Amino acid sequence: MGTRFCLCFRPSNNINDFSDIEAGNENEKNSLSVFSLDQLRAATSGFSSHNVVSEHAEKAPNVVYKGKLEDGRLIAVKRFTFSAWPNSRPFLEEARAVGRLSNERLANLIGCCIEDDKRLLVAEFMPNETLFKHLFQWETQPMKWAMRLRVALFVAQALEYCSSKGQALYHDLNAHRVLFDHDGNPRLSCFGLMKNSKDGKSFTNLAFTPPEFLRTGRVIPESLVYSFGTLLLNLLSGRHIPPSHALDLIRDKNFLMLMDSCLEGHFSNDDSNEMVRLASQCLQYEPHNRPDFKYIVSALFPLQEQTEVPSYVLMGFPHGNIPPKQTVLSPLGEACSRLDLARIHEILLMIGYKEDEGAQTELSFQMWTDQMQERLSFKKHGDAAFRAKEFASAIEFYTEFIDRGSIESKTLFARRCLCYLMSDMAQEALGDAMQALVQDPEWPTAFYLQAAALNSLGLNNDAEQTLKDGSSLEVKKT
Repeated sequence: MGTRFCLCFRPSNNINDFSDIEAGNENEKNSLSVFSLDQLRAATSGFSSHNVVSEHAEKAPNVVYKGKLEDGRLIAVKRFTFSAWPNSRPFLEEARAVGRLSNERLANLIGCCIEDDKRLLVAEFMPNETLFKHLFQWETQPMKWAMRLRVALFVAQALEYCSSKGQALYHDLNAHRVLFDHDGNPRLSCFGLMKNSKDGKSFTNLAFTPPEFLRTGRVIPESLVYSFGTLLLNLLSGRHIPPSHALDLIRDKNFLMLMDSCLEGHFSNDDSNEMVRLASQCLQYEPHNRPDFKYIVSALFPLQEQTEVPSYVLMGFPHGNIPPKQTVLSPLGEACSRLDLARIHEILLMIGYKEDEGAQTELSFQMWTDQMQERLSFKKHGDAAFRAKEFASAIEFYTEFIDRGSIESKTLFARRCLCYLMSDMAQEALGDAMQALVQDPEWPTAFYLQAAALNSLGLNNDAEQTLKDGSSLEVKKT
């Protein structure tokens, strides 16, 4: 098992708390958690495509997955191709450098994994999507002016912190890299502090690339200021405006042509002019003419509006005041969640075959017409062995009964499922739980036993969801 490293953060909606951030954390991280590949595979349900949260989904060369650790923490897992980092040493060195940073303006790196040809980073997961989504693909309301100002400040604060800690380069800063946490606060993804590969490109769109990179192919600290200028253009316009076009509008004093029409009447001209002026400074052709992030933060700070309003209110996000829906489990559900096989056995004995009334009636009719005494004896011997906890014998008798006729009993599949679990045959147990679901797709007992089998196979995330499904069906029935 990989080591665990627990981080504690004091989230803040208040922009005035930056004095603490600027100073850095007193107990700054000095180590990075090392996760095993098995841990991350379990956390992401086997790197399931359903958990992909990358900008380009699974087509991206380095895919990002949402995951959940055993202790309940949500994580983002970035998986690199082997060709991106063939040598593990430089990968680990860069990861350690990024891992030493810890700040509430960042989605912080908490660990990594290096096994054979696998290279993965693990960061805090931000549940409220990206600036790209909320700025360019909004559905119910455009992002408010006050929130755009806050995004600009928080990202600038994050970049100033990184620069002060010796991490002055950030690769391909764009709206996909700005994430929103549980409280609706914008955070900068730590993944951009590492290149996508040892010799990889730092920019994906030439129209938004700093001029010096086009000239020399090198990234310098001032290149990041230029990229921040393009982000300011995004916030001002709500569009992807190439810097060259934006600078033409600025030179011609066409500020209103630059502004997002959805914001009309919701911002002061003085504040918008100051933002335009700052963007223009960041986008200067010569790197030495661009401001540093300390200056940018000081310029953005007095522009802030509605500072007393939490970010989740400005963004229209639901918040933690609504208690999460609890999963209520029956005694059988509880026993299956704990893999308490002895208790499951007791409960199945108490339930008997009362849930199988239809099948029992059909069986009685066939006994009368076809005299199925021999077949019925296998079931009776199986039930006796089940009561006596002779599970291997019960499996044999129940199997004979099932294999010899057309009548199938969901209770019998449930009983044989438990016998398999008692015999360390989890895969066979899962098969019987699924057969019980075929008999009755809305039988909570089958879901609970399926969860027990999944837990036995180490598929804990799937087991948890299956328990919830069983609980929902039980609530419906009662």
